[in-house]
Amino acid sequence: MTGAAERRQHILDLIAKSAGIARRDPADVELIAVSKTRLGEAIEALISAGQRSFGESRVQDALAKWPALRSRYPDILLHCIGRLQSNKAAEAVALFDAIHSLDRASLLDALVKEADKARRFPAVYIQVNIGEEEQKGGCPIGEVGALAAAVRASPLPLAGLMAIPPLGVEPAPYFALLNKLARRHDVTGLSMGMSADYEAAVMLGATAVRVGTSLFED
Repeated sequence: MTGAAERRQHILDLIAKSAGIARRDPADVELIAVSKTRLGEAIEALISAGQRSFGESRVQDALAKWPALRSRYPDILLHCIGRLQSNKAAEAVALFDAIHSLDRASLLDALVKEADKARRFPAVYIQVNIGEEEQKGGCPIGEVGALAAAVRASPLPLAGLMAIPPLGVEPAPYFALLNKLARRHDVTGLSMGMSADYEAAVMLGATAVRVGTSLFED
């Protein structure tokens, strides 16, 4: 087994353990490999190990490497996990299968316009500013319901909610709050948890975890 395969299997084992503690099916948790700073060789090592879901933060970075990779591996699922500007909506719609950073009505409008043109409709997660941090993107907690209703009225599938807890604090209460918000607004997808905290996220209901360092580095 290669280093990439060993790292991936170790993370899948920890996801399964955490899911078991929470009496969940590990198959309900999607492992997204965050490849935003990685080169093709490292990415292909994970693809060879069976990884099929990848996440990128910047549209331009994704455009530089993924079209060629996807021509060889057409079953790859590509996720936009970084803040998205409305002027990148056309490229995002063309490239990504899911967008985890929908945080405002104007971005939804831009995505819908481009999706209608391209006849391609990526799923979207509403990014919630779960820690109410002024410097961080995300929909305010009190506006999640209105944005969810707007997505449901659009042709884009509503995949769920996404959040990144504040740095330097215990993330579990924020994961629990996102889970509560998801139930309140009748959505099932929860994109939460990264390399340092994905086990806690799985125990608190994550359906997608975004892992970079632990997958790519020993």
